[in-house]
Amino acid sequence: MAQARDFDAVIVGAGHNGLACACYLAAAGLKVGVFERREVVGGAAVTEEFHPGFRNSAAAYTVSLLNPKVIADLRLAERGLRVVERPFSNFLPTADGGYLKAGGGLEATQREIEKFSARDAARLPDYHERLERVADVLRDLLLETPPNVGGGIAELPGAWKAARRVDRLPVEAKRDVLDLFTISAADWLERWFESDPIKACFGFDSVVGNFASPWSPGTAYVLLHHVFGEVNGKKGTWGHAVGGMGAISQALADEARARGVEIRTGVAVERILEGGGRAAGLALSDGTEVAARCVVANANPRLVAKLAGGDGWPEAFANYQCESATFRMNVALSELPDFSCLPGKAAAPHHSSGIILAPSLAYMDRAHSSAREDGWSREPIVEVLIPSTVDDSLAPRGAHVASLFCQHFRYALPDGRRWDDERERAADAVIDLVTRHAPNFRASVIARRILSPLDLEREFGLLGGDIFHGKLALNQLFSARPVLGHGNYRLPLRGLYLCGSGAHPGGGVTGVPGHNAAREVLRDWPRARRWPGA
Repeated sequence: MAQARDFDAVIVGAGHNGLACACYLAAAGLKVGVFERREVVGGAAVTEEFHPGFRNSAAAYTVSLLNPKVIADLRLAERGLRVVERPFSNFLPTADGGYLKAGGGLEATQREIEKFSARDAARLPDYHERLERVADVLRDLLLETPPNVGGGIAELPGAWKAARRVDRLPVEAKRDVLDLFTISAADWLERWFESDPIKACFGFDSVVGNFASPWSPGTAYVLLHHVFGEVNGKKGTWGHAVGGMGAISQALADEARARGVEIRTGVAVERILEGGGRAAGLALSDGTEVAARCVVANANPRLVAKLAGGDGWPEAFANYQCESATFRMNVALSELPDFSCLPGKAAAPHHSSGIILAPSLAYMDRAHSSAREDGWSREPIVEVLIPSTVDDSLAPRGAHVASLFCQHFRYALPDGRRWDDERERAADAVIDLVTRHAPNFRASVIARRILSPLDLEREFGLLGGDIFHGKLALNQLFSARPVLGHGNYRLPLRGLYLCGSGAHPGGGVTGVPGHNAAREVLRDWPRARRWPGA
């Protein structure tokens, strides 16, 4: 077995969190190597040409949760990253042939909601205020390491710090915290609103990457999770990275290389090496072994356990839940969708928004139920984004690219059916759904790139097709992410850390798990240099 050069830290996977972690470790003076199975960096945050002249974000597709501290610390703007805000947050065609546009400011959204309910429009400011009050507290906790259950007295300061943030809230807000972590999104929204369109517009976030009905307990938290973000300093807004999501990863990789990080692509990690009772390096697919004082994994926790052997690991790792039931498709378009409810092929603000094709919570519930029975919903939940309306580098002049992000499509199909046989039929169902709302859509499709849940696993290492590296369920959040006893980025093998979305605070293109994991590696570093064999 050939021996490669030694490193202080090696990172499994060049996804955005792995690259962020590498940047922070290198800034502290560590010699860092990053090893990636694919030929390109970025993991699921990549931009790819899927048809001649047409490029788009391949998997991850929109920006909001990328943390401003990470952007500033790692000089991503200086490295060329530019994010353009959506003119409107969302555009939702309604069941009666109308539409709701959310965004463009509070008053503009209220005017839209008044078409359906004057009461709902009046309640909107209080709704936002109550949700933001909770979100602000939890934003403060994003960059904190959760107190580790079973970690003894050393964990008490962290637990006190987290509890104090919540304790400062008035009792009404404390009730909101409890509810948003435990009840369903539908129960939460029905306390506030009476009209289906506004409940559907907000409730969509509760099922994004989450195989659940909006009436499932815990979905209120998934709704809240999508409120944490900001774009260009504006809280709760969403945007497009110019050049696609790969622009984020390229900026991170450029900064990492500038800090001395060695990045190798096209080489898979086959095994995490152990020596002296600690993680001691990597065995690679090219036959080399890389020695290191510690290993940081940017991968699903179940995959990390497999690479490390998993001997003696808690059974909870084997039971870690991974299923987002996500189906992803990019399409090249000869023209923009001409929606029946808001006609026109010329670019308009609604074409640049998140277009939600799911008119009610009841519709979302039926989509979930049918997927539970049949494997995938013939009436799915679809969000359409058309980033070429704000970034003309993605498509030829006059043409466009669209991201179709679809729920609910299960990883494991019943009755022995296989995704390799079903993927085209599922894609046709999605195209049919969009065409019912925009009659010119099917005829405008020049080409399409399909990613079933199985494709997401094969291409990006997303086990079970889970875009979040694990469900955002109450038993897999904060100190329990990925499992109780290992919520502080440290895994059962000494010197092995987790820096991906399977760690706190969870999924999305945030950079936060990479930031936090690097901090914990550096806290351990004085001891790590004295470990046996190091």
